[in-house]
Amino acid sequence: MDIRNVADLSPGESGIISGFMDDALSLKLLEMGCLPGQPIKFNFAAPLGDPICVSVSGYDLSLRLDEAITISIQ
Repeated sequence: MDIRNVADLSPGESGIISGFMDDALSLKLLEMGCLPGQPIKFNFAAPLGDPICVSVSGYDLSLRLDEAITISIQ
């Protein structure tokens, strides 16, 4: 089974956060509410594709693609 990440989602798709692939960035993402077990929904991308808007922990969050790629989902 391939490991999927938030950047793999299409607008409107959701997933459950299963972990992080970058230890240095994981603390920042945890502080922003990206907690393992939380649902995360890809809302839309900026016109050029970066950044993206996701909904997590009850609010909308803007992430760069290089940050979104580090969030593993199931």
